[in-house]
Amino acid sequence: MSRVEEFEGLRPLLFSIAYRILGSVSEAEDAVQETWLRFETSPARPESAKAFLSAVVTRVSIDVLRSARVRREAYVGPWFPEPLLADPYQDPERSAELADSLSTAALLLLERLSPLERAVFVLREVFAFDFGEVAAAVGRSEAACRQLAVRARRHMDEGRPRFDADRRGRQELAARFFDAFRDGDVDGLRALLAADVHMAGDAGGKAPQWGGIVGAERVARVLAAIAPPFLRIGGVVEPRELNGEPGAILRDRGGRVVNTLTLDVLDGRVQAIRTVLNPDKLAHVGPVADAWAVTREAYRTRRPG
Repeated sequence: MSRVEEFEGLRPLLFSIAYRILGSVSEAEDAVQETWLRFETSPARPESAKAFLSAVVTRVSIDVLRSARVRREAYVGPWFPEPLLADPYQDPERSAELADSLSTAALLLLERLSPLERAVFVLREVFAFDFGEVAAAVGRSEAACRQLAVRARRHMDEGRPRFDADRRGRQELAARFFDAFRDGDVDGLRALLAADVHMAGDAGGKAPQWGGIVGAERVARVLAAIAPPFLRIGGVVEPRELNGEPGAILRDRGGRVVNTLTLDVLDGRVQAIRTVLNPDKLAHVGPVADAWAVTREAYRTRRPG
């Protein structure tokens, strides 16, 4: 098997590791590309391509995350991970762990960990690497990695998000939610929202801000006011699973992406709504619309003349 074939066979795993460490599709893709360059130019053929490549992509991701954290401290408004349409890596034996670790809430929880803790947690708890492999990947002793894993697991357990295990139930609730959203149905939306539901948006100062809204009544009224004028100007609400959660992509009349929206569902109610409007985080989803222009046009349809 050639190096190219070995690498391509492992690319889904490498991307999935990098994305969970970085919370960014673009940065994860760059980390995978850097990993290939190092593999391609390595003078010796590693005994285990998986071990070598996993270690390289982890180290590259840790370095990127350290610099990214500085930028995120100066980020305008809430920072959310870039929406992921589908995880390219699948493992039936780890399907629950893979799905749980991909949600927006779980990725935001990972943000609280140090880069090393985050990498150790991802490799050990999500992908079930043994401590020898984890140690080799992060350049620490096995004993140190065990301590990092304990600390990371404790932090994650303290705030671990809960989800409805009934996937079909979540999808059915999401379908009702988006029907009510399109119709501007305040009562229909209110009935699907938890009493303390919160809506937050990541615009990065580059798009209209959705968010900072708490409570079923307020959130329902805001949502009901958004969709009808958006649809009247040719906008489309496209239900889609994002980060393993029920969600949607909102597109303008030309099919360009305005924003993405995900729902946290628990106990038969929507607990949180998170939107990503920052155009820098949407380019991998498709051509990006000018959200300000779309908002102005939609707003004009709400007022005569």
